[in-house]
Amino acid sequence: MSGVRHHLGFLLLAEAVLCAAATRFQDVLSYGSTSATSYKKLQGWSSDQNTWNEKLYPFWEEGDPRWKDCWKGGRVTAKLDTDSPALVGSNVTFVVALQFPKCQKEDNDGNIVYQRNCTQDPPAAEDQQVYVYNWTEWIDNCVWENCTSNYSHNVFPDGRPFPHHPGWRRKNFVYVFHTFGQYYETTGRSSAKLSVNTANITLGKHVMAVSIYRRGHSGYVPIARAKAIYSVTDKIPIFVSMFQKHDRNISDSIFIKDSPITFDVNIHDPSYYLNNSAISYKWNFGDGSGLFVASSSTTSHTYTLQGNFTLNLTVQAIIPVPCKPVTPTVPPPTPAVTTGASSDSSAIVESMEDNPDGGCHIYRNGYYRSGISVVEGILEVNIIQMTSIQMTESQAENSLVDFVVTCQGSLPTDVCTVVSDPTCQVSKSVVCDPVTVSDECLLTVRRSFEEPGTYCINITLGDDSSQALASALISVNGGSSYRTTEGVFIFLGLLAVFATIGAFVLYKRYKQYKPIERSAGQTEKQEGLTAYFSSFKAVFFPNSTERNPLLKSKPGIV
Repeated sequence: MSGVRHHLGFLLLAEAVLCAAATRFQDVLSYGSTSATSYKKLQGWSSDQNTWNEKLYPFWEEGDPRWKDCWKGGRVTAKLDTDSPALVGSNVTFVVALQFPKCQKEDNDGNIVYQRNCTQDPPAAEDQQVYVYNWTEWIDNCVWENCTSNYSHNVFPDGRPFPHHPGWRRKNFVYVFHTFGQYYETTGRSSAKLSVNTANITLGKHVMAVSIYRRGHSGYVPIARAKAIYSVTDKIPIFVSMFQKHDRNISDSIFIKDSPITFDVNIHDPSYYLNNSAISYKWNFGDGSGLFVASSSTTSHTYTLQGNFTLNLTVQAIIPVPCKPVTPTVPPPTPAVTTGASSDSSAIVESMEDNPDGGCHIYRNGYYRSGISVVEGILEVNIIQMTSIQMTESQAENSLVDFVVTCQGSLPTDVCTVVSDPTCQVSKSVVCDPVTVSDECLLTVRRSFEEPGTYCINITLGDDSSQALASALISVNGGSSYRTTEGVFIFLGLLAVFATIGAFVLYKRYKQYKPIERSAGQTEKQEGLTAYFSSFKAVFFPNSTERNPLLKSKPGIV
């Protein structure tokens, strides 16, 4: 009997030694860091205390010389990205992408090929593709140990078989993710994406690591590792962007008095966890205007005083969740001494608060705080006059125009003029100059134009923290030849005006009939003059008629 006990003890000891010597997932994936000893189970993940099949998936330490020969043509690197931070209860997503050596890429069948027209050797012939790894040929020809019937190699490091979804045999990389004392295995091509629900992950920062293996003839070969830090929080991740019309630098938190500032709240929720939540925004702009509550993520506010202010924002989300069963809780015993059994068996009941639509909900808040400086700034710019400078033929060929500009607010320190096409879309020239304005914002800006035409002019006045602009369309004409033509047209225009006035006066003079007493001699002398004016009237006023038809019988009226 004692011999049997001795034999069983020996077997148990041998099993313990073998288990201690076996490679575990924690040994391969933890990168020397201490794995979590207590954790909540992640759905679809396994404990990193499981045994790792090192024969099929060899494990190499950093610095092992075998890393240099694990890939043809150089080393493969992996980049692991995350959309962290994640609100607890939402999903955090990881994307790992492989970066191959120069001139290598993955084709449509999942094979690795050399790119055409690349300087890396060996060059590819125009009618033949040169492969780095032709895994399609391996599988189709069943070179890899009777691949169609023997699935001993189509397994993960823990021995579980590959999922046989469509195209699974064209996925030639194995990705093993590790975090929070657990691992997750998947197959893929040159990139893989993984989403993890954070409901069972503790708050704080954690490390996600991934090891990548490629398909080989008799097993899998490690090619790259990567890791990334992600965080889980119970505060809603928010960011506020601010915009003001005349603000010169939106990143310096300096804004202009008496000009509205637009605040736009961006909630970081890439997994759309808050899509069905009721969200409110509580603003305190720090200028004594009080608390402002809004349901929109965008609002505006105008500071009427100069100075430094503190902006505070609280974002609250009411998230609908499944109701938990009511759990009675026994109250703790009281220190008082009782002489008999109590007949009160009441208990404290925990329940979740009902929301208006039925069911239960939880509250999550996010906070934002920022300092704001408000200065006077330049609020408005106006072009009040444009004057063309007259030049002689011996002077410069360019046309000069003076722009008289005024502004409201602080005094400018620089002026910029942008000359564009008539649509104000295509810029032709930009000129900027420093200016010194002492008392009043009134200055004259002179600009030259090489060619006649119509231009869009943008004049911008600015100081250290603000800027404002005014726009105008201007028609610029040529040099002295234009001014000569302009003088001729002005002369002809004045001549036409005087001729019209003279004709109108004559028309008024002879329009009404006035009988005149005269002798027979006077009649003979004035008969020719009357005929002359009648002809003149007929030429300039052909449609003129007397109002009284009896006057037609008078002599000298035609």
